[in-house]
Amino acid sequence: MDELPRPAVREWTFPRGATSVLLMTRYAEERGVDAATVLRGTGLSARRVADPGAQLEARQELAVIRNLVASFEDRHVLGLEIGRRYRASTFGVFGFACVSSPTLRDAIAFALRYFDLSFAFCIPTVEVADEELVLSLHDERVPPDVREVLVDRDLAAIHTVIGDLLGTALPLRALALRTEAPGRAARYREVFGVTPGFGAPANTATFDRVYLDRPLPQANEHTMAICQAQCRELVTRKRARSGTAQEVRSRLARPGGLGMGIDEIARELGMSQRTLRRRLDEEGTGYRALLDEVREALAEEMLGTGALSVSDVAIRLGYAESTSFVYAFKRWKGVTPAAYQRGFGR
Repeated sequence: MDELPRPAVREWTFPRGATSVLLMTRYAEERGVDAATVLRGTGLSARRVADPGAQLEARQELAVIRNLVASFEDRHVLGLEIGRRYRASTFGVFGFACVSSPTLRDAIAFALRYFDLSFAFCIPTVEVADEELVLSLHDERVPPDVREVLVDRDLAAIHTVIGDLLGTALPLRALALRTEAPGRAARYREVFGVTPGFGAPANTATFDRVYLDRPLPQANEHTMAICQAQCRELVTRKRARSGTAQEVRSRLARPGGLGMGIDEIARELGMSQRTLRRRLDEEGTGYRALLDEVREALAEEMLGTGALSVSDVAIRLGYAESTSFVYAFKRWKGVTPAAYQRGFGR
């Protein structure tokens, strides 16, 4: 089985632009939910979200999605409805580079190489067999309380954007989902044209290989070269900003990582504490800020499952007392952990 390039990132934690949050905020406002509710506890303002040059942390977009889930009763259509609103133009120069590519194969390969210019949380892989292409969306690292919504959103967005590239809707051969929700079959047929298989081992969408090498109607070599050069510059700057900080985040987030001090992390990275502090400072952050950030993300995930008590979460995050955790969580989210579980972790 032939396989296209692996995506440039393996985790959903990469920074992203504000356009996706703006799109979701407008969706909510059209349905009577104001921006303040959608942005609650994210540290974002309506002005910043409307800034096309703003860069957000993935955890902030994740918090917006949780607010949407809490605001609408039927989460089973939420991801699909939002995902259909993402068009090639939503992704700015990244989207234009894909649109102007010679073929769908070229566009997919480019998108995977520069995947950290997207807004996705599910990480895709693409395999090409004799007659078909299989797109898999990996959701294992997506927090369970929003996994279903994000799989639907990312899958619907990819399907819609590919339709934009081709100039016509992409017919699927098959669709398989890990979730168990047969009551939603009609909605999936409306969006994708096929009835999904639920309870599958992986999230996959399959279509005919013939579409891969079909010329795209808006292919333009000159435009593609300009857009790709701009994407390379954007990604270079973004990866440079998140380089050392991301290395520290990944170590803190792994099992037992919260017990690591800055000295131990510096040794693993092959540098002195002083060098590590300097590099983090150059990236606009610090060890304490990153520790706080990872604790917040892990707290959201643990509380969202509903399987752990507040005191259990506090212990797992390294707090000597639950009261310290409650104070920190209220500073992060504006509500207590117990209130968060009741209102957001449904």
